[in-house]
Amino acid sequence: MRDGEVLYESLLGLSPDGSPGHTTRLLGEVERAVGAAGGWARIDGIAVGLGPGSFTGLRVGIASARALGASRGLAVAGACTLDALALGLAEAGGAERGRFAVLDARRGEAFAARYSASGERLWGPWVGTPGELGERISELPEPVLAAGSGAIRFRDELEDRGAEVPEDGDAVHRVSARYVCRLAAAGVAPIGDGPLAPIYLRPPDAERWRERDGSQTTD
Repeated sequence: MRDGEVLYESLLGLSPDGSPGHTTRLLGEVERAVGAAGGWARIDGIAVGLGPGSFTGLRVGIASARALGASRGLAVAGACTLDALALGLAEAGGAERGRFAVLDARRGEAFAARYSASGERLWGPWVGTPGELGERISELPEPVLAAGSGAIRFRDELEDRGAEVPEDGDAVHRVSARYVCRLAAAGVAPIGDGPLAPIYLRPPDAERWRERDGSQTTD
């Protein structure tokens, strides 16, 4: 982006074999974005999403941003992924009411945060079951909008508790890089222990498996 204008943006799905393309396709897309901006000499900074999200995806994204920043002498800033999702939902317009950004956290859980109609984060980031999130939504005095991959997956649970979830194909469910850039450029402070600290909210699977195996004893 430059002065609020999107110069290049892409959305990469899974690789042909069904695996994520973090390690093989990310840097190629970065180079295309840089080319659209006129080359590295025209780049002033790098923005990266900090999560919450998958352990591998966040690790690859943040490590790549740090490496590019160090090699090019550029500042690197991070943004909460839920904040970026909420910003896109706010800019899509609609009723002036509260909003929930909800991402599919796998394991039958959701990452979520609540925002005011003006976009201020009121609660979260949080991780829990859709039932627990639905309870929080049902306690609110007015209906809310909910968007994101988690809102799609857990649509029934959330709508039963009073949330409105746009149609599955609506663009508000997608985390767009433009909003990560907007938040980073505005200096919105991310959550965590440092400016580029990933927002995991829970331990990675490998750590959970290690703890599980360590708790098992043999006769």
